Amino acid sequence: MATAQELMRLQFARFAALDPQLPDTHHLPSSGEPIVTQTLDGGAVAGLVARNSNPPGSAQSLWQASEVFELFPIVGEQPQAGMDALLRAWREWLATHASPGPNSSCTVVWPSRDIAATRALLDHGFLPLSCLAVRPPTPAEYTELSGTVKVRRAGPADLDAVVELTLAELEYAALVGTSTYRPDAPRLKRTAAHVRLHSSDPVWLAEQDGTPVAVAECGWVDTAKSPSSYRLRAGMWAYVNCVSVQEKVRGTGIGRQLMTLAHNEFARAGVIGSFLYYNPPNPLSSVFWPRQGYRPLWTMWEVRPATALR
Repeated sequence: MATAQELMRLQFARFAALDPQLPDTHHLPSSGEPIVTQTLDGGAVAGLVARNSNPPGSAQSLWQASEVFELFPIVGEQPQAGMDALLRAWREWLATHASPGPNSSCTVVWPSRDIAATRALLDHGFLPLSCLAVRPPTPAEYTELSGTVKVRRAGPADLDAVVELTLAELEYAALVGTSTYRPDAPRLKRTAAHVRLHSSDPVWLAEQDGTPVAVAECGWVDTAKSPSSYRLRAGMWAYVNCVSVQEKVRGTGIGRQLMTLAHNEFARAGVIGSFLYYNPPNPLSSVFWPRQGYRPLWTMWEVRPATALR
């Protein structure tokens, strides 16, 4: 019977053939509950379940359930049969080892191009509510907008405008993905924006007749320091945290102008690429981001509550 190490080796060899942008390996969490089972034809598969809590008042509570069970599958070269067997075993594990509440979820993060595993995830009730998308560090063609729209770097004095725009994005995202607009969202967003505006992370504002109408919150991430957190190749990346455009000016090119400026600065900084998270069910971001050159690398599959796992 194949060992977990052998299954991991086969799994990442298969990932490399599926998508050259995937990292060579992925570190499992340091703690978790192991699951070992077999496919219908007797093939060995395994997984590790990590349990995380996001209490009220935490930033993670805006985009995750209060109680998150994440499965790290180790299925070797058996993406469909192996994932199916592992998810069945996980359902039994939840029934005997945990008591998930109503504000809970089961999550699996898996390469977006692995459609064989996709079939098994769908069959067990998972939905592809979010994905991590990447873009190469190429400059973008700049097109100056006509009229009175101006883009500039935001500073500490723009805190109120940034918070207002990012809250509008959260309110919209809560309808089409994993985000939740909780009562303390304004405070959490203000704290995060304050930190970002007092750091070296770039934030841009688009103004129309002097009034802020769009924001692009970005940052820098060295994935060599925390590879398991991002599932990206090691190196310096640019991160697009939030882009929000007021409803009345959507479709006018303001979002494109913001990201053209951002992508050109990313290229000048010498990053190995940029990444972001977006919701495939979102009718705006699912169109906008591919047009900016982003494509899915990892898909975040989710079931809420955890007891809905089939």
